[in-house]
Order: sequence, then structure tokens, then C-alpha cells
Amino acid sequence: MTKYSYSEAFGRFHETVSVHLTVPSLPSIQAILTHSAVTYGSVRIGLYETLKEQTKANNIPTSPLVLGLLAGISGFTGAIFGNSSDIGNIRMQNDNSLPAHLRRNYRHIFDAWRKIKRQEGWKAFGQGLWPNAFRCGMMTSCQLASYDSFRDLMVATTGIHDDNPGLHLSASFLAALVATTLCSPIDVIKTQLMGSSTKQGILHVMKDLTTTEGIRWVFRGWTPGFVRLGPQTMATLILLEQHKRLYRDLKEKTGTQKIVL
Repeated sequence: MTKYSYSEAFGRFHETVSVHLTVPSLPSIQAILTHSAVTYGSVRIGLYETLKEQTKANNIPTSPLVLGLLAGISGFTGAIFGNSSDIGNIRMQNDNSLPAHLRRNYRHIFDAWRKIKRQEGWKAFGQGLWPNAFRCGMMTSCQLASYDSFRDLMVATTGIHDDNPGLHLSASFLAALVATTLCSPIDVIKTQLMGSSTKQGILHVMKDLTTTEGIRWVFRGWTPGFVRLGPQTMATLILLEQHKRLYRDLKEKTGTQKIVL
């Protein structure tokens, strides 16, 4: 019997759910989704909860700024672990759109990694790492830190219990609004950079967008972005709260500081 802290238990829970929610008939997609969820998802959320626990244990106030920093570090770290899966995902999706004679016919994510390593070397797995890590850090900060801040504010101002499902729904909805709004400009810039046939700098892209579209470019694609990101953010945060509740219930029943899984 092995004992796990909350963050470790969450990682095992997230991995188990990821494995069993994949699609057996689509092995390539299954491998991508499983590995991406286990790496990026588990690392960023598990690390964030661990950092929060350590911060509270050291009597450091968990202000929105502190929570944002912790979440940003967690998302940045998670992106580093999940970058190879993102590369495999993009390569496999693009491969299907190529003419038949140019396709590499990746069988699954591990086959894609093997061929990429053989043909391009290890450096290929670092493509787009830093922009992706920055975006993931920003996204995680917007999602997790803003959610905790909104939830704590609502509890303090309304006196509602922090286990209330309506509280979780409202706070996660506001967090989704923040995440979509703050990350929308990053997505626009990333799309411009990736879709351009010439090498451009970020500042150059921002200047061109502002010249041609004005400040409106910041909110380009906001609505479809929220339609995509909103439900995902809300579902993730609400399920996370339910997992925390289950963890607390199990800990109370065992009467120990750690859960035996």
C-alpha cells in the first residue's frame, strides 16, 4: 500500500481517467490524448496544487498575484513536459492533409517520435517550445489563479459555502472569461507567425495588426475562442473541485494526513 499527498493522488487520478476516456478504435489519437493529458494536464494542475500547499505551509499570503505566479510557473513547466506530444499531434494531423506520396504515415505517437528523431534529431522536439510554454503559463494563470481568486472573493462577500456547486460554476465561468480575453491576443499573434511564409518578429506582427485593424485585432476570434475554451475551463475546474471534495472525504474517513490508494 502506497501513500500519496493530494497532488500525487490527483496525478494518479488524472492519469487513470485519461487512459480510460480515450478512443480504442483510434490508436493514434488515443496515444496523443493520453500522453498529452498525463503530461501537460497532470503536471500543471498537480504542480499548482503542490505549490499552493507549500505556500500556505510557509504562511505566505495567497494573494491573486501570488496565485497567478504559481499557476504561471505550473503551466510553463507543464508545457515543457508536453511539448513533444504537441509536436507529435501537429505532425500527425498535418500528415493526413499531405499528398499520399509525401505522407510519413505515422502509426501512433511513438512511431511519430521515432521518425522525427531519426530524420531531424532531438532538436526537433524543441520547436516552438518557448512560445508554447509562455502561452501555457499565461493560460494556466488565467484559469487556475483567477478561479481561486473569484471563488475566494465570492465566499468572503456572500458567505456561501466553498463546496457549493453554484459557486464553482460561477467562478469557473468568470475564469473562462478571463482566460479567453487575456489569451486571445496571444493566439492571434501565434496564428500570424505560424501562417506567415516569411520570418517576422512579435513586435512587427503587433505593429502590422494595429496599423491594419486598429485595437480590434486584440479581440479577433474571441467568440469562437470562448465557445471552445469556456466549456473546457468550466468542466476542468468543476471536476477538480469534486476531486478535492472526494479527497477530503477520504482523508476524514482514514483519519490520516495522506490517502492510501
